Amino acid sequence: MRIFATILGLLCCLGVMLDAFQTILLPRRPAGRVRITRLFYLATWTPWVWFAEHLCTRKIREQFYSVYGPGSLLLLLVLWAALLVTGFGLLYFAVGTPLADALNPHATLLTNLRTDLYFSGTTLVTLGLGDVTPTHLPARFLAVLECGTGLGFVALVIGYIPVIYTAFSHREVSVAMLDGRAGSPPTATELLRRHAYEGGEVELIALLAEWERWSAEILESHISYPLLCYYRSQHDNQSWLSALVAVLDACALLITTVEGPSARQAQLTFAMARHALIDLGHVFNQEERAKRKTLEGVDRLPPEAFGNLCENLAGLHLKLCGDASSMGRLTAIRTLYEPHAHALSEYLRMDLPLWVPEPKKSDPWKTVAALRRSNAEAALLASEHVSERALATHLHDEEHGF
Repeated sequence: MRIFATILGLLCCLGVMLDAFQTILLPRRPAGRVRITRLFYLATWTPWVWFAEHLCTRKIREQFYSVYGPGSLLLLLVLWAALLVTGFGLLYFAVGTPLADALNPHATLLTNLRTDLYFSGTTLVTLGLGDVTPTHLPARFLAVLECGTGLGFVALVIGYIPVIYTAFSHREVSVAMLDGRAGSPPTATELLRRHAYEGGEVELIALLAEWERWSAEILESHISYPLLCYYRSQHDNQSWLSALVAVLDACALLITTVEGPSARQAQLTFAMARHALIDLGHVFNQEERAKRKTLEGVDRLPPEAFGNLCENLAGLHLKLCGDASSMGRLTAIRTLYEPHAHALSEYLRMDLPLWVPEPKKSDPWKTVAALRRSNAEAALLASEHVSERALATHLHDEEHGF
């Protein structure tokens, strides 16, 4: 019994320390399938999803999913603390419970284990009531070691949580800003339409360069802290995954249909965004699901949707429908990232964006664009030397938004 308690206690203590090191301190993807954090998320995410799928409305489901990220963080910390208390308690038990406890005058195997666990808990949190005291040198050594472990654990928690929320806030700033550039939820079609004005190509290149950096930051932060992938955006129609895929869609369109500076930047952004998407799939072991999606032939852009895409982009001078092989090129580049996007979407229960936005009864962005166009038209018409050609040049179509 003592030998078994020693082995189990060491496994608990060393397992938590190694897992905390890999989860918090190690700046790369943790290795190994038998890890406490991995087993914890496997054991909690699946029932959480099952329960969420039985909720009545989508809004309630999204609210339920949004609780999982921060809630699982707290539960993981509680699990680590419980395993440390149990591990050190078993080690006290293994050395013969050398503890003086006034509430345990008639020591038995069960009461000794209860005293060991109580002393371990008060020592880990450095409570130090003094009602249970170690009487032998090995127990005193273990008490000092556990106290130091508890202080280190608290320090890691204090440093870990601000890092998590800083990375989350930094991620969400760009996702929120995409709302005005690509609609809500974002789509590649709307992104290109809202930049189809004079000087819009420069703005589009700058936006793609920003998202190239954003993808690199996501790759760095979310590989180190995969927990962030479970954190949902503040709005139900936004998510980091839909934003990332919408940017990939826009890059795919630019790479296969245009030439020039925007196509070059689109290639760079596409490479980094695809790298982030695939590596995050590896973190959650979604390789097999991505292969299955490839074999199933799930298509986000069937022929009828492609025709709708052509109609929406008809005025943007893209070689999309005029080139007979454009659809083949677009399909080929989509196969490089869409199976991985489908796999992550199915696992995290985050919707992927459409290629063409659904019509809305009221669109604030179009309202603002119409007012801006009306103001510009009035200013130009007030000039005595403006020609009809200048008017057509300076006024961009209200369908292009910004």
